[in-house]
Amino acid sequence: MEQIFEQPASAALEHRYDYCAGCGHGITIRLIAEVLDELELRERTIGVLGVGCYSTNPVTFDFDCQLALHGRAPAMATAVKRLLPDRLVFTLQGDGDLAAIGTTEIVHAAMRGDCFTTLLLNNANFGETGGHLAPTTLVGQRTPSSREGRNVAEHGYPTRITEMLALLDGASYVARVAVHKPTNVLRARAAIKKAFQVQLSGQGFSMVEVLTACPSGWRLTPVEAHAWIDEVQTKTYPLGELKKAAQ
Repeated sequence: MEQIFEQPASAALEHRYDYCAGCGHGITIRLIAEVLDELELRERTIGVLGVGCYSTNPVTFDFDCQLALHGRAPAMATAVKRLLPDRLVFTLQGDGDLAAIGTTEIVHAAMRGDCFTTLLLNNANFGETGGHLAPTTLVGQRTPSSREGRNVAEHGYPTRITEMLALLDGASYVARVAVHKPTNVLRARAAIKKAFQVQLSGQGFSMVEVLTACPSGWRLTPVEAHAWIDEVQTKTYPLGELKKAAQ
């Protein structure tokens, strides 16, 4: 039988994706690897990873990676790209890492127009540390630190960091995608590819936010969690290209 599905070369064959059932992180990791293979960039790529469930990915990626302190991946990526301008450099960060601990770093990197790509995994909670309230947690969403649901008077509103960054002149391409349906997975792949191409063309900072399910943190089954993305999460975080790069 002809084999039509295989592991990307940019993903290490000997390591499995060690995520909870229904989590979208593994899909995103595969998409990154597929795009790097398609663009033949594996030998030129350096990934800079923040702190979160995805921090194990240096062993699932088969290219150079660096681990940054919590929230500091954009600062490290800035240094790597300026020292090695011929490399494709991207950060992989969660919503807590980027929109809470690392807000300063990401805002100033985008403001400067630093020529790297940020991939934001938004699962609306601090997934690695038990699912507690994050800047991206939705109004009314229950977590271990918002037992009655996110209360605006007490916790404030969700931080739509992607919309904020799209306003900055240094940001050339900004998009939000999801990986809970086949059609959305294909759109996510296309957005990641476009963001990398924007970087390679020297146009400045590029970013793709990926809505990804966290069934364990949300206390839902995988099927319920994927439905929740459609029915709830995308109402606060609508999908699409927020800022298109110059042609």
